[in-house]
Amino acid sequence: MNRKRLAVGLWIVWAVVVWNVVFDRVLVEAGREYVRTARAAAAGHGLYARIDDTMRPAVPRAVALATAAAGVIVVVGLVVFRRAGRPTSAGPLRKT
Repeated sequence: MNRKRLAVGLWIVWAVVVWNVVFDRVLVEAGREYVRTARAAAAGHGLYARIDDTMRPAVPRAVALATAAAGVIVVVGLVVFRRAGRPTSAGPLRKT
């Protein structure tokens, strides 16, 4: 396997890892928000808390944010690798 293919593969792996981290982080924050709401409701300071009211809107938000973050990484990586393979217009260096 040549070095460029390995680099592109690692860049894509990085994007997948970022997707998973962002997705997980958004869902964890939604879970924490539900716990805060449920505690307030249990203490009599709020309405009855349903987990579905917090988590259902969090899933599409998590997918959108994670996909956007990973998409930016993939696009930047592919642009960088494409430009890295092009020869420069200056030509080879000469000793003077």
